[in-house]
Amino acid sequence: QGQLVESGGGSVQAGGSLRLSCAPSRSYYCMAWFRQTPGKEREGVATISNDGYTAYADSTKGRFSISKDSDKHVHLQMNSLEPEDTATYFCAAQKERRMSGSCPLTEVVYGWGHFYHTWGRGTQVTVSS
Repeated sequence: QGQLVESGGGSVQAGGSLRLSCAPSRSYYCMAWFRQTPGKEREGVATISNDGYTAYADSTKGRFSISKDSDKHVHLQMNSLEPEDTATYFCAAQKERRMSGSCPLTEVVYGWGHFYHTWGRGTQVTVSS
């Protein structure tokens, strides 16, 4: 299934910026960033497809930007960070393309079950007020 390695987490004050990176060991069609805080379910943050489709959670639109470079690394630029963005951030991937070509922000998708089959170990982001 391959491997994903996240980097770039850390601590920052509210209003600051961080850039997360995800290095995959192979090519995937969909790559995504999810985040999770203790006691809560993992939530989708942003996704990007090989065809260039991107999607963002409403809470991150206009502040976060997902991109992919020529080495297939996926980056999440996070600006105007808020304490509510504090979480462990996970990179996730799916090698197959679904008919719509888009990559979902949810873990479970009708007809697929758990859509993302490969996950990184996570990187901590802490935003202080």
